[in-house]
Amino acid sequence: MFNKIKQIKDMRSQAKTMQAALAEVMVVGKAMSGKVMITVDGNQKVQGVKIDTELEREKIEKGVQEAFNDASKKLQSEMAAKMKDMGGLDALKDLM
Repeated sequence: MFNKIKQIKDMRSQAKTMQAALAEVMVVGKAMSGKVMITVDGNQKVQGVKIDTELEREKIEKGVQEAFNDASKKLQSEMAAKMKDMGGLDALKDLM
């Protein structure tokens, strides 16, 4: 029984370590030749938005959508690489 409790504690600890490492990841999604940029962190929170003031409203709306989708793709790739470097889900499987 104590062994299971220790395993759960170890899993929590490793999950927190992974979460902290992923929080450090930052990606920038770009659209409209860089006139619209969105910065997203590993927790999938938008950290910044830059929009060229010369863009028309319709282009801004489309640009924000495209930039966010670009950031999302980059973030997924970065997070997968980061988790792989940390041992991925196999590291958690060893605790079971």
